[in-house]
Amino acid sequence: MWSRGRRALKLLVPLGLALGLAGGATYAAFFATTSNAGNSLTAHPDWTAPSASGSVIMRNGGNVPGYIRQGAQYYVYAAITDSGNPPSGVASVTADVSSVTTGQTAAPLAAGSWTVGGVAYNYRSALLTADAALAAGAKVYSLTMADVRLNSATQGGFVVTVDNTRPTGLDIQTANSAFAVGHAETGDTITFTFSETIDPSTIMAGWNGSATSVTVRINNNIFADTLQVRNGNTTLPFGTISLAGNYATNRVNFTGSTMVQSGASITITLGIPDRPTRLVTETDTGTMRWTPSTTPMDLAGNACMNTAVNESGAADVEF
Repeated sequence: MWSRGRRALKLLVPLGLALGLAGGATYAAFFATTSNAGNSLTAHPDWTAPSASGSVIMRNGGNVPGYIRQGAQYYVYAAITDSGNPPSGVASVTADVSSVTTGQTAAPLAAGSWTVGGVAYNYRSALLTADAALAAGAKVYSLTMADVRLNSATQGGFVVTVDNTRPTGLDIQTANSAFAVGHAETGDTITFTFSETIDPSTIMAGWNGSATSVTVRINNNIFADTLQVRNGNTTLPFGTISLAGNYATNRVNFTGSTMVQSGASITITLGIPDRPTRLVTETDTGTMRWTPSTTPMDLAGNACMNTAVNESGAADVEF
């Protein structure tokens, strides 16, 4: 025991002398601990550039992102985050969309809040205009982001599809719901098929293609009854539909009908007729004729052609 104490004293005394303090020897003691709150590091410098979790191009007035036509106006949207610890903050975001708009290698994006196609974005460009002559196909663009500490990064691989072809009507068909053939009834359907997917908001404002309530109207006509699709007092822009037969003695409205989009087709299921006694059963076969309106647009903003199309298949009765 004594030998250990003498060794400890020998260690402390030279330490005191080595300190050269006046008034005699001074002893110092050091204690090892697993942590020291005074020396803890709670923040790191921001050495990381901002990044984009997603970006899309949306044509002005469109409903579905990712498509554009030549000469159309559009916005660039981006979801940007700065992951420094702590983040210094996003200083700038620009888009190189020169593949769509000549010369736009650094179009600035401003902060804000937007939802496009059900996805939230916090940066958007000013309104831009695609080149008047722009070849169809996929166009790649990139984003360059910088933070307050001047960390910057360029992120590419974002794609927009250019489509310059106007859609057309391809076919029109009705289907019976297993009741009286040739007699328009609740549950019967009529389907409009276009050459490509139509932007649903150009059929009915605010519509996204999911099931929505409309009214189907059959109008009596001397030679062939016609059909309309309505939203309240507004006739939706499907164009002119000739049923090629007699299905009502006077106007009949099928309220509570349901309209839904699936790809290039829009199907409407008939609701409840307001004047069922006006409906008659057609036994003579015929071929429907559909002349589309030019109001509907495809996803890129090309207006539909109004070339008439006949119902495909053999002549039959409708519904």
